[in-house]
Amino acid sequence: MTRLIELSHRITDGMRTYPGVPGPRLGVHLSREASREVYAPGTEFHIGTVELVANTGTYLDTPYHRYPAGPDLSGVPLEAIADLPGLVVRAEGLRSVGLDRFAGLDVRGRAVLVQTGWDRHFGAEAYFQGHPYLEPEAARWLTEQGAALVGIDSLNIDDTPPRGERPAHTLLLGAGIPIVEHMTGLAALPDTGFRFHAAPPMITGMGTFPVRAYAVVDDR
Repeated sequence: MTRLIELSHRITDGMRTYPGVPGPRLGVHLSREASREVYAPGTEFHIGTVELVANTGTYLDTPYHRYPAGPDLSGVPLEAIADLPGLVVRAEGLRSVGLDRFAGLDVRGRAVLVQTGWDRHFGAEAYFQGHPYLEPEAARWLTEQGAALVGIDSLNIDDTPPRGERPAHTLLLGAGIPIVEHMTGLAALPDTGFRFHAAPPMITGMGTFPVRAYAVVDDR
């Protein structure tokens, strides 16, 4: 009576997530061929390596990403990023997602996922130009209404002007609300009636990291 929906992009060697951020490099520490010299006959293993910037693929921002005294990946409680009741805000075709899109919604304690449809450009140059974002007034309202987490299927939850202002990050992370960016698959979700999960490794001293974000949908 339940089904799982994938909400993360696949990480591949050399992929681009954000302009100016180097892509991941995937390698091998121990190949299957080399492992045959280490283990018993008929037994072999592959041990890989990965070098990546923490902001790669679909990733979680914790308050530490913006604020040095905020909780990092190891300090954010599991209850804040896993098994959250979720809702989707439909905003496809909009450049900026304003407060009007949230009218009448009860967001308290929920993972609020903003579906813009921009994920269709992921992996193409168009993804980096003119992307949708959350207006500051909407971010402020989400903090005031007690949203548990906010996600978006776009390059950034903020507009990305050359001056570098990031009001949505400042407001949400300042209120202790984690952010998930570069999501995908939100069109496959119902508006409500699902549980959201986006847990990264517990790494001390880091504010962001890729996640395997997914939803559990109850079809009863």
